[in-house]
Amino acid sequence: MLNRLGHIVLQAISGVLGSVRDALEKLIELPRNIKQALLLGLDMLFVSAAMWAAVAIRHGHTQITFGPVEIFCGAFTVFASAIIFLRLGLYRAVIRFMGQQAIWAVITAVSYSTLVLAASVFLTQAAVPRAMPFIYWGVALLLVGGSRLTVRAWYQARLRAKSRNVIIYGAGESGRQLVTALHHGEQYRVVAFVDDDPLLQHSVINGLQVARPEDVKRLINEHNITQVLLAIPSASADRRREIINSLVGLPVHVRTVPRINELVSGRASVNQIQDVDLDDLLGRDPVPPHPELIDRCITDKVVMVTGAGGSIGSELCRQILTSGPRELLLLDNSEFALYQIERELRELKRVTGSSVDVIALLGTVQNQARLETIYRTFGVQTVYHAAAYKHVPMVEYNVAEGVANNVFGTWYAAEAARKALVETFVLISTDKAVRPTNVMGASKRFAEMVLQSLAERESGTRFCMVRFGNVLGSSGSVVPLFREQIAKGGPVTVTHPEVSRYFMSIQEAAQLVLQAGAMGTGGDVFVLDMGEPVKIVDLAKRMIRLSGYEMRMDQHAQDHIQIEFIGLRPGEKLREELLLGSNVTGTGHPMIMRAEEEGLSYKQMNRYLLELIEYCDTMDCAGITSVLTAAVSGFSRHETRHDHVWCKQGRAGRVTLAKPKVPAAAAVSNVQELFPDKL
Repeated sequence: MLNRLGHIVLQAISGVLGSVRDALEKLIELPRNIKQALLLGLDMLFVSAAMWAAVAIRHGHTQITFGPVEIFCGAFTVFASAIIFLRLGLYRAVIRFMGQQAIWAVITAVSYSTLVLAASVFLTQAAVPRAMPFIYWGVALLLVGGSRLTVRAWYQARLRAKSRNVIIYGAGESGRQLVTALHHGEQYRVVAFVDDDPLLQHSVINGLQVARPEDVKRLINEHNITQVLLAIPSASADRRREIINSLVGLPVHVRTVPRINELVSGRASVNQIQDVDLDDLLGRDPVPPHPELIDRCITDKVVMVTGAGGSIGSELCRQILTSGPRELLLLDNSEFALYQIERELRELKRVTGSSVDVIALLGTVQNQARLETIYRTFGVQTVYHAAAYKHVPMVEYNVAEGVANNVFGTWYAAEAARKALVETFVLISTDKAVRPTNVMGASKRFAEMVLQSLAERESGTRFCMVRFGNVLGSSGSVVPLFREQIAKGGPVTVTHPEVSRYFMSIQEAAQLVLQAGAMGTGGDVFVLDMGEPVKIVDLAKRMIRLSGYEMRMDQHAQDHIQIEFIGLRPGEKLREELLLGSNVTGTGHPMIMRAEEEGLSYKQMNRYLLELIEYCDTMDCAGITSVLTAAVSGFSRHETRHDHVWCKQGRAGRVTLAKPKVPAAAAVSNVQELFPDKL
């Protein structure tokens, strides 16, 4: 019987608490002005109750009768208290986020209310105990302030139930700002700080203990930590990499605040939490740039970037803008990409106070007449040629268009630069141009050879090219793909267990390109120091672990993501190279080397170019492949098996090893009419 009665009582209490919780949640959802009016009414009820309780406590019983004078004093106190509470801003503060300043406002308001009560009692000689105002102060403070603290505690407990427990790595200024920002949100509940500094360890900051790095694993297990937030924006790349590597094996999602240069420039704020940048895993501390090299080709010059809306092109534009050119011309055939980079650069100009003219130009690098007109009209002095198709499988599917863009786009842009007397022309090349196994790499090596042959001619234009590997996070690279696959729960697709690539941060690559361009004397092939190659499967594993997951072959297991090997795609190879041979010399810059590589004469290149024009116009993939095979060292036995048009025509799979045919005389004559100076 007693058990049944206790169960009923517990159910009743639970029901009451549930009703109160529901009422509070509905109250929070009300419009702010209605909540303020309700809170004012509740406070005046508390004031009235506090005056009655003060008299009852002093008399020791509740049988109290008030006369007209006492009622007047009470009514006047309620009226005056309402004005005081409003004037002191008690209803401007949001209760659930109430801080120390709001608590002091409550104490001040109750104190003024007590003075009003004491004055009215004294002036009217009301028949109440003389100690009543003092008791009223304590009771009113308990009711008015306590109700607010109760609501705040309930709301914070409600947030904690829904939020994820996190650790902030870094107890410096950024870490303290971050914990303050997160305190007012619903997503995260900070459990502790972690810091390397022995002077900060075991101290308490913002109510949180500062732990040692060795305690991270214990904290994760004790508090069910789901994320570690790195608040170390000023740490070096090596130190950031050490910290991240120490967290890779732990079952937490590692995220970070922006770097110090982004915070200082105003491009980001501390509370903008983001996934760990792969620069932190694979990048290096950048070598300080040589300002004299950048100044030589950019400062106070008219600079043009082709492919300005692409990954490399857009980063070149950002860095060029900060180097003080006279004008910056952006050329791209994608309207949307051009719009995006122009808008970004105009915002960067506003933030930095730059006065550089930024000019957005729609156009394709396959239109030589327009390029020459642009060069002459604006007096272009330096060109960075980043316009190219770079996705290996996509070019395999569209051979003729890929070769036309990468080869003829470079040829036309370079010829227009020579005729318009542009001072410097820099081609952005790729490690896939070295002993290529795909059409994209072969077309880029052919483009390099075009510039090498043009450099043989007497010209006022310096032609050079800069070759490097993959840049982290560029469009079409594995990093954005892996992030997307991890966000969807997997699987993460890797082509082959042994495939490896060179990686460099996009910022470092662009900076080195700008410096290498100033070193060229004509026909130079510059190679950037890419460090050691990285196995793609290791990169995938790190990204999975840093996202808080483990790896298992069972794709249905919770908190596990599967790695799936899908085989090499068309034209891909296991490992990339940066040099055709071993003949490499230094340049005076520790990250830039000059490769001594053989090319073809201007006449030989013209012959191959004329053949390519005919084959590209007729979409003859076998002919295109034969020319590339004959001209490009290391490119051989390539079968055109994937080009969509070629496959639809039923001609896929042919191997062309014979010497390429010479175009018909009529075809050569037509080319002579278009480009008389190219023969």
